[in-house]
Amino acid sequence: MGRLDGKVAVITGATSGIGLRTAEVFVAEGAKIVIAGRRIPEGEALARQLGENCVFRQTDVTVEAQMQALIALAVERFGRIDCLFNNAGGPAQTGGIEGLEVDRFDAAMATLVRSVMLGMKHAAPYMKNQGFGSIINNGSIAGRLAGFSSSIVYGAAKAAVIHLTKCVAMELGESNVRVNSISPGAIATGIFGKALGLSTDAAEKTPAVMREVYKTAQPIPRAGLPDDIAHAAVFLASDESSFINGHDLVIDGAMTGGRNWSQQQQGLSALRKAFDQGA
Repeated sequence: MGRLDGKVAVITGATSGIGLRTAEVFVAEGAKIVIAGRRIPEGEALARQLGENCVFRQTDVTVEAQMQALIALAVERFGRIDCLFNNAGGPAQTGGIEGLEVDRFDAAMATLVRSVMLGMKHAAPYMKNQGFGSIINNGSIAGRLAGFSSSIVYGAAKAAVIHLTKCVAMELGESNVRVNSISPGAIATGIFGKALGLSTDAAEKTPAVMREVYKTAQPIPRAGLPDDIAHAAVFLASDESSFINGHDLVIDGAMTGGRNWSQQQQGLSALRKAFDQGA
């Protein structure tokens, strides 16, 4: 405990999943935080739970004035902003390229990419003036490799986030402001249920199912958890990572590392059997 003592952070998308757990861990590690989300009851309940070191502000992360006000609130309430975790997101339309609807494409890009841009745009002046800061953007393994999302739009958006992170890191790094991304693998949250059309309430009840579905999807024999991302965010927000900039930290249990060992061995066994039959 205490790795973020005295630091001030803004966390978007904090009313569920990764954002909620990150908020809890940041406060436990000593940070003061401003959390954002669209759902007022959930946001206010979390702020009450976390106490005087947490302030909630309802925010639509796609609206520039609201993002600007969110960042300003951290400075007004706590005196500065040391970390911004651009975590807010959501599912995008599934299906092939021919069936994509332009309005839904644009809406997904606004939620997944524009929001990240807006957060960085409005945090940058404060952090540059301070001479320090850490911005963390939530990417995805779907932004690194095709075929790791149910939505090609989501994958494209996350690829944009990862590259935007690197581009801005090259600029803000010169002011001692670090910009990095985290690319989760299969993390057991409600986003999978939302992608399949479940209501928000129903989707938030699915993580237990996802833990079971994804426990063998990667060499580590369990699904990823919000804790895995929250603790990585603590590291990138802390002074322990002061020379890490422009990096995409993949947290996927080696899902994207290659073909699983057991699958490879099964393939070899099948090949040997085919050779024996052919002989």
